[in-house]
Amino acid sequence: MGFNVIQSTRPETLAFGLHDSPVGQLAWIIEKFKEWTDPAAELPEDAVDRDTLLTNVSLYWFTGTAGSSAHLYYEMAHDPAAWAPKDRGTVPTAVAVALPADVAIRRFAERDHHVVRWTEFDRGGNFLSLEQPELLTKDITEFFTTLG
Repeated sequence: MGFNVIQSTRPETLAFGLHDSPVGQLAWIIEKFKEWTDPAAELPEDAVDRDTLLTNVSLYWFTGTAGSSAHLYYEMAHDPAAWAPKDRGTVPTAVAVALPADVAIRRFAERDHHVVRWTEFDRGGNFLSLEQPELLTKDITEFFTTLG
């Protein structure tokens, strides 16, 4: 959770460092892909195509958005209302998680939202839309088909 601590306490320091160094930006993002993609993948590019990884890093670098993306964590950490109890949502909600990392959120998802579809994939990770786009697209399509 080191990334969370840094981004929620010192987003500007991180932003200057990443914006000043394309190698730093690359290392920061690739480390996240290494840690958060499918555990079965030895390297990030085993889970996500190398060109996609480089495109992702390039978008942050060329647009200078490392700071604004980190600042979201700061804003959440310093907003007293962010963690205050809220009314349970009534909108039909679908949740797709990649096992084994994400299943712990089910209790919170069902507590706060009207979950009508829960899908557990046996592969993938935090970047499911990049790692398993066909599976996720099929699941999203099936969910919206049931709402018709």
